[in-house]
Amino acid sequence: MPFPIQAFLIALLFSSIIASAAIVEHVFNVEDVVVKPLCQEQMIPSVNRSLPGPTINVREGDTLVVHVINNSTYNITIHWHGVFQRNSPWMDGANMITQCPIQPGYNFTYRFDITGQEGTLLWHAHVVNLRATLHGAIIIRPRSGRPYPFPKPYKEVPIIFAQWWNVDLAVLQLRPAPIADAFLINGLAGNTYSCSKNRMYNLKVVQGKTYLLRIINAALNTHLFFKIANHNVTVVAIDAAYTTPYVSDVMILTPGQTVDALLTADQPIGLYYMTISAYISAHPIVPVPTDRTINGLIVYEGAALNTSPAKTTMPEGMNQISTAHRFSSNITSLVGGPHWTPVPRHVDEKMFITMGLGLDPCPLGTKCIGPLDQRYAGSLNNRTFAIPQTLSLQEAYFYNISGIYTDDFPNQPPLKFDYTNFEVSGDNEYKMLFPERKTSVKKLKFNSTVELIVQNTGIITSESHPMHLHGFNFYVLGYGFGNYDPINDARKLNLVNPQMRNTVGVPPGGWVVLRFIANNPGAWMFHCHMDAHLPYGIIMAFIVQNGPTPETSLQPPPSNLPQCTRDPNIYESPTTNVDLSY
Repeated sequence: MPFPIQAFLIALLFSSIIASAAIVEHVFNVEDVVVKPLCQEQMIPSVNRSLPGPTINVREGDTLVVHVINNSTYNITIHWHGVFQRNSPWMDGANMITQCPIQPGYNFTYRFDITGQEGTLLWHAHVVNLRATLHGAIIIRPRSGRPYPFPKPYKEVPIIFAQWWNVDLAVLQLRPAPIADAFLINGLAGNTYSCSKNRMYNLKVVQGKTYLLRIINAALNTHLFFKIANHNVTVVAIDAAYTTPYVSDVMILTPGQTVDALLTADQPIGLYYMTISAYISAHPIVPVPTDRTINGLIVYEGAALNTSPAKTTMPEGMNQISTAHRFSSNITSLVGGPHWTPVPRHVDEKMFITMGLGLDPCPLGTKCIGPLDQRYAGSLNNRTFAIPQTLSLQEAYFYNISGIYTDDFPNQPPLKFDYTNFEVSGDNEYKMLFPERKTSVKKLKFNSTVELIVQNTGIITSESHPMHLHGFNFYVLGYGFGNYDPINDARKLNLVNPQMRNTVGVPPGGWVVLRFIANNPGAWMFHCHMDAHLPYGIIMAFIVQNGPTPETSLQPPPSNLPQCTRDPNIYESPTTNVDLSY
């Protein structure tokens, strides 16, 4: 083929790709409103007066622009959970990590491209407990003309789970949220409660048709099982990454996880409950609510509405752990599917991170509820993360401002011990009860491959923690229980078709092995996605250093980035930029 024709075809292809992208624009007006999803009226912050908030529909390759106007009484940020934010790390919306909050009476515009991923994600507030009412779906469809890697569904349906408390959200801001009074399906509590029995989410279906359920767990602190009576579903994506089709009658979603599942209405015409129930893995310190199930309803076209719906049987007792593990560990990536990439085999940075709860000394003159009359504290390698108070972490990094953080987060805990069967047998073990509180980060070279072995500990309790990494997907190479064995367990890792996620539940008394490529410069949180554990400090951060070109380097922040202070001297351009090593 002559070169001019070849160049013309390449240019034509490039122009068609550009033409297929669009700018999708939204206005998020955040304001306090009165709602009554359960038994009493309550004041909550909402986006555009809706609960859940508005659904964002985009195609892969689009640019999303969201104007956030804060007319509420809260400081807020909006995090675009799972969006890679390639070349747009200032738009991540992580409070005091990539930005200071949007204060009441102010506004900020988020603008970023959505590339390299398709499926279901979520947006939510990233200030403690505000996610309870400030959340919604992000639906990323393929570019125009590109099909799904599965049969086209008859209809697509977002299904969002949330938690609800019978107190104004302002009260929840004062302390970690207690056990929820209810759960919600698309904003409705259903027939479990007498005051909401006539407000149940109904999904109307046509017999023989297939529906794509875009399921999101936006709950603050609770893993949730989901099941539809007498129906199986086929999982086709998780966390906006396609999977090998996986058939199951039950799903588990940790806070922050999403599942795309095909539901075929293949049962006799009738009514069928869809049910969510809590997965509580920390029984010694977290009381199990007496009624943990919330119902929605699948309504077949032509069904008699006065008939009794078919009921679900939800996992109970030890079946909770085995059912959750079976679902979570059996999903694999769709090799060769859209945006699939093979697992990098060479590892540049290998970290062993112990994760769980520890204790923080109780202030004099106060009473604390934790063991030994102390406060709970988060622990990652015996570090409790202290959220910066005066300047965001990313600004401190970009402007080379000292005193905000240290770059000494360790690659392993200070002590090797029996992680899942912890006992205090001396001073060293006692010190492990009290992690050091500081704002410490781990610096990564640009484009390095990082492996994280995350080991759950039993220092306070054995509990499943949903660990979320901002800015990246990671390969989940393996799950297991007990202490990770670097020889025998390493041999079992899946390097062929592991699932890809942005949030993973680390099994209670167990471990996961994760791997990702640090190819996006900036500051990125890695934290437990249970909001009660944010103030405890189950958080650390990675700072990915600049690459060799301007395109692979952290660019200056937008001029209207929210500020914690009005002192302009803090925001003067630095005489030298951040570390340019790679």
